[in-house]
Amino acid sequence: MASPDSNSNPMFKRTALIGIGLIGSSISHAARRAGLVGEIVCSSQTSEERERALALGLASKAYANPADAVKGADLVILCAPVGAFKEIAEAIGPHLDKGAIVSDVGSVKAAAVRDVAPSMPEGVHFIPGHPIAGTEQSGPDAGFATLFDNRWCILTPAPDTNPAALAKLEEFWRKLGSNVELMTPEHHDMVLAITSHVPHLIAYNIVNTAAHLERVTDSEVIKFSAAGFRDFTRIAASDPVMWRDVFLNNKDAVLEMLGRFSEDLVALQRAIRFGDGEMLEQTFTKARAIRRGIIQAGQDTAQPDFGRNAARARESST
Repeated sequence: MASPDSNSNPMFKRTALIGIGLIGSSISHAARRAGLVGEIVCSSQTSEERERALALGLASKAYANPADAVKGADLVILCAPVGAFKEIAEAIGPHLDKGAIVSDVGSVKAAAVRDVAPSMPEGVHFIPGHPIAGTEQSGPDAGFATLFDNRWCILTPAPDTNPAALAKLEEFWRKLGSNVELMTPEHHDMVLAITSHVPHLIAYNIVNTAAHLERVTDSEVIKFSAAGFRDFTRIAASDPVMWRDVFLNNKDAVLEMLGRFSEDLVALQRAIRFGDGEMLEQTFTKARAIRRGIIQAGQDTAQPDFGRNAARARESST
């Protein structure tokens, strides 16, 4: 794979990745695969991650201070947990070049606008973003070039966003492999609350519920996990800090979706209690149709094991 600074005619001359975990490292892999960047630099709070980023060739330079990373960058992407955005934005704001595009990959967009936009100087284009892609792995070693292929990246530009800057960022994500969609931050947060945030909360909760059952031993939970529990544990293995920040920063939308989920769960509870098999079958049939729609849209595979064997093979080849 090409080095982080090998392209002579890039879309962006210097890209700064503020955070170099799964998404940041995958952006590095995918951008170099597509020849989109001249130089990639990164920042991380931990010396271990900085050393690993350099060893893996993810960046030509790795900084402890994000302000140092953004100097001279024409593309800056915040790849840190959402809860750190305000502090990062305040640190990098005075050091951003005029004309630079600043984006992020956070799973909550209204909070990103709230915490980042006030620190952006005039002439800098802040365009929030969220690639809908990931695995339960984290850290610089977790990334791979194909993570964004045929996945969606949502951008939530302000109404007065510079059209040329927006078009350039859209093109960047498409060349990383993504499909791109635009929406408002508020709509994004409501959509992601039900498609991502609440499912993760349920996964964390059901895994902990199983762990607390006195009549079920740890060995039984592990031994019989293929019955469905296993797939919850995969989701629940995601980065705890990232998900803590997601729920704290998308509180209203998550609580609204949890309320709707609770109402539907009570309806299922009543159907089971009163033997309403017709209601149960209709509910399960509708859910099955949604699963088929996801497969038809190319967002998952019908292969056994939810396609994870294929995903692992793809990761090992990058």
